[in-house]
Amino acid sequence: MKFLSTCGLLGLLLSTAAFGPDAPKPRARDLGVPFEGKTGPSNAITDVPGVLVGYKTLIKGKGALKAGDGPVRTGVTVILPKGRTSQAVPAAYFTLNGDGEMTGLPYIEDYGTLAGPIGITNTNSVGVVRDAIGEWNIRQFSGQQSGMADFSFGLPVVAETFDGLLNDINGLHVTKKHVWEALDAAHAGPIAEGNVGGGTGMSMFLFKGGSGTSSRVVKVDRTDTTQYTVGVFVQGNFGGRQDLLVAGVPVGREVTDLKPIIRTKEKDGSIIVVVATNAPLLPSQLKQLARRVSIGVARTGGLGRNSSGDIFLAFSTRGAQENAAGTLETWQSVPKERLDGLYQATAQATEEAIINALVAAETMEGINANTIYALPADRLQTALRKYNRLVETKP
Repeated sequence: MKFLSTCGLLGLLLSTAAFGPDAPKPRARDLGVPFEGKTGPSNAITDVPGVLVGYKTLIKGKGALKAGDGPVRTGVTVILPKGRTSQAVPAAYFTLNGDGEMTGLPYIEDYGTLAGPIGITNTNSVGVVRDAIGEWNIRQFSGQQSGMADFSFGLPVVAETFDGLLNDINGLHVTKKHVWEALDAAHAGPIAEGNVGGGTGMSMFLFKGGSGTSSRVVKVDRTDTTQYTVGVFVQGNFGGRQDLLVAGVPVGREVTDLKPIIRTKEKDGSIIVVVATNAPLLPSQLKQLARRVSIGVARTGGLGRNSSGDIFLAFSTRGAQENAAGTLETWQSVPKERLDGLYQATAQATEEAIINALVAAETMEGINANTIYALPADRLQTALRKYNRLVETKP
């Protein structure tokens, strides 16, 4: 078995002492990672008004894999674009590499909208999460005037990444009840990161990965006082160790130990990214934001490798207005020549959300004692300091 180096253990103890035993685990900015851009109050996708996030985390058992029994290291994440409503929102998607799944995309392509909660889980649980969200929609919105037809539970958007290195993925442990619990738990404000929800059993750059989030507040014109928020949520499960970059520093090449213990075939995973904004944008403009996610992924070293499903969704909470007869829609949108700030915000928030997931994640042992180690905070800081990229934090 591998252990943290003496230096790594000391650094973690010092980090705990600096932030206090009862303090929340520091995020990447707290450790001195020099990100660009102004964040919202929670530095999370929930900084976009109306957006809620909920998790259900499933961790059970240890030892040898026994399909159906465990060990279990998985969960589900839900993102509600307009709170607990079915109001349709403009949306678009972009696929960097298609070895993955996100349901509901043909509808988004044709209509330019989505309605109801978005789910993210493991590869084999997409179906049950989709059905659970659909049943929740029926119970919640039946008979209401809504973005979903009365005769249907809609076409829920549910995406996945593969957690089969740590989780009994063929055991199908995520149930409808778990999805409903995540929906009940969804809230605004600060949200947990790392080994939570759909990100529970994920890895990134051969470190422990998972769920991460970030936000940016931007103006589209220096002379305009109007501010918009862009929030990003990632479920990260991708990348090779040699690829990892943090603020331009080749951290993956600096931390050459702490390699995963994997007794099954290794597999590059995927990254699912959801971008939310309150900027008024057309679906075609949201497609442009979804594309800029690729730049944020690349800043961390992501390459869209074969077998990685890199699928990105963007939506705006500002939709079209219908006339009383429902025969005319009126749209407002930021002019395309004013979108650069939103493009930049998307790339920046994606980069930070990925690194936040890495920093928050903790070492996890799963099936067959497969173990994926967390990126130690002190080792990250040492690498940044070596390249003069660390923002020294006060004790």
